[in-house]
Amino acid sequence: MQIKRSATAHWAGSGKDGKGTLSSASGVLSEAQYGFKSRFEDGIGTNPEELIAAAHSGCFSMKLAFNLQAENFIADTIDTKAVVVLENGAIPEIQLETIVKAAGLTLEKLNELVADAKLNCPISKLFNASISVKATLI
Repeated sequence: MQIKRSATAHWAGSGKDGKGTLSSASGVLSEAQYGFKSRFEDGIGTNPEELIAAAHSGCFSMKLAFNLQAENFIADTIDTKAVVVLENGAIPEIQLETIVKAAGLTLEKLNELVADAKLNCPISKLFNASISVKATLI
């Protein structure tokens, strides 16, 4: 049986300003509802897949913010959604979708920085999963 868990992270500002991400996740397992919010400070029925999704969306957003900053772009916002696919107790796939707003940034440059963030996000390195990223520039 395949179960999908998702989480979103919102990043505002640069990497140096100390602002972190606000992540939230939700999902359904059998009849139980789960919710997760904030920086892992409060959880209600959280499960590992939701924590992985929340951590991955936040980690990827932060790494992308640092990549942008290194290229002299300041992201107004980065919104990333992570979907963790759980199948037979393993995580074969993680799908990331990110929407970035940064002045002067081109889609080509964004895709280059996204590719690096995907390879170098510490959470991505933890899993032997297929990780896909869809990036949108607004």
